[in-house]
Amino acid sequence: MESKNCIHLKDGIGIDRNFLKMQKLMKRVENKFECLDCKDNKDNWMCLKCGSIYCSRYINEHAKLHSENTGHLVAISINTTSAYCYDCNDFVEDEDDLNEIRTEIHSYTNDNGTSDSETSLNLEEASTKSLSNQQQDTTSSTSSYDSGLDSLSSSGINLRPRKRTKSDDELDTQKNVRKKASISKKKGVGLKNLGNTCFMNSVLQSLHNIQQFTDYFSSLPKIEQPKSRLYTRSIKENLDEIFLVEELRKVLIDLNSGIDNNKASISPEGLFLVIWKVVPQFKGYHQNDSHEFLRYMLDRLHTELQTIPNSIPSSPSNSKMKNFVCPSPSKKGSSFVTNIFGGTLLSEVKCLMCGQESRKHDPFLDLSLDIPEKYYKDLDDSDKPPVCHISDCLSSFVAIEELTETELYYCSNCKKKQRSTKRFWIRRLPNVLCLHIKRFRWNSYYRTKIDLRIKFPIQALDLSKFVLNSGPETRRSNSNSIYDLAAVIVHHGSGTSNGHYTSYGLNSGVWMHFNDSSVKEVTEQVVAECKPYILFYTKRDGDSQNKTCD
Repeated sequence: MESKNCIHLKDGIGIDRNFLKMQKLMKRVENKFECLDCKDNKDNWMCLKCGSIYCSRYINEHAKLHSENTGHLVAISINTTSAYCYDCNDFVEDEDDLNEIRTEIHSYTNDNGTSDSETSLNLEEASTKSLSNQQQDTTSSTSSYDSGLDSLSSSGINLRPRKRTKSDDELDTQKNVRKKASISKKKGVGLKNLGNTCFMNSVLQSLHNIQQFTDYFSSLPKIEQPKSRLYTRSIKENLDEIFLVEELRKVLIDLNSGIDNNKASISPEGLFLVIWKVVPQFKGYHQNDSHEFLRYMLDRLHTELQTIPNSIPSSPSNSKMKNFVCPSPSKKGSSFVTNIFGGTLLSEVKCLMCGQESRKHDPFLDLSLDIPEKYYKDLDDSDKPPVCHISDCLSSFVAIEELTETELYYCSNCKKKQRSTKRFWIRRLPNVLCLHIKRFRWNSYYRTKIDLRIKFPIQALDLSKFVLNSGPETRRSNSNSIYDLAAVIVHHGSGTSNGHYTSYGLNSGVWMHFNDSSVKEVTEQVVAECKPYILFYTKRDGDSQNKTCD
């Protein structure tokens, strides 16, 4: 249930702001926050009971193991300040109890968990002496340092002074060697969390791992408002509001250059601020739904690309990309977005009284799939829930459905509203297939999540049985109906307002897990076992010459 306060939170907090200020002091000395077990510092969580710092379940699960071993139930992310209860197995939403702690964490960390050199330190509440004053006598500084160690040790933290057995030059040399060694292995760059922006980061990483999408936007020229008198007033007014295409272009270029320059993460702040302006619904730092964000962003990109002058190509110029999208923007209402994500549905309504059929063609950018009720009806009471496959969801999507009494269809033959059936067919397949699994539903007065595992193929998803091949032109455009997985978005938690989004993407033949600033290589098996919320499939190249611009 959404917005449910965690019953373990009150007893789960054993640290306060003074403790965090001392943690800040020790962090200045050690210059790092790292897992006490594996020394990882990419995605760590602080136990709210004792202050211990351990890595997340996406690294080595030491925070989870700490909770199981100690009974300390609640932890807070150093990177995002999201709180999680291991007993409830869900994210915690209680601003009153956590705001002070979040504020203190934000005061001395940046978004990827490294030290912030611009943070001012007020250590009077935590220590009698500042370690930053290197001109003081050794005895005084040592006393202050030791008092800090004693304070943290009493809270269960085992910290010792760092022993310098090597010179700073030697240490810097070792760091440079390790950095150079890691450059060849780096295949992904993280996106900093700007305050509950994981919903946006997961979408951006997924789109970035769709090669034809990244190639197109990265190759666009810088978009500026034209000053020529040749543009009409109405076009100028529209161009005044064109921001998203340009900011997305910058983010995709930064992600690519970040890989080349071995950056750990970049900040999409410019894009986020533009989104606040063009889509006020996403303004603020509360959690949002990644699918809603994806739809708003694609719709906005489509609108902007139609408004931009014809000097901006609807499709990339290189021959490889032309295999995926239409080479000309001649079709009215088209853009690169519709050329790559766009497909066509055929809706068929049949009158149950006279049998007359009515057909209508509707464009789509994604398909929202229901989970068949038989798979989750008794989910809570079943030890071994039935296995649902993505093909079951697709079959349900195209199945014949009898419309309810409130949805009576007006039959032109009967001249009145009649009971009827309705079904969908896929008439034209997209080049990139986006499947949204409808995991959230309203139950009485609250929204619940269907947290069921759904099996899906990594390779060779065949849509041929869901496509209506009624004519030679349609059969030709849909002759290739095989898709391979490119990216997955996963929702963690029970509700959209207090959950967390991560994504998986295939990059140069290697699967990567993107969790805001943290990027980790994973196996294909790990991807196959996740619980998908949005799946991105790309059509195989084998018959990509059959472009879908009918």
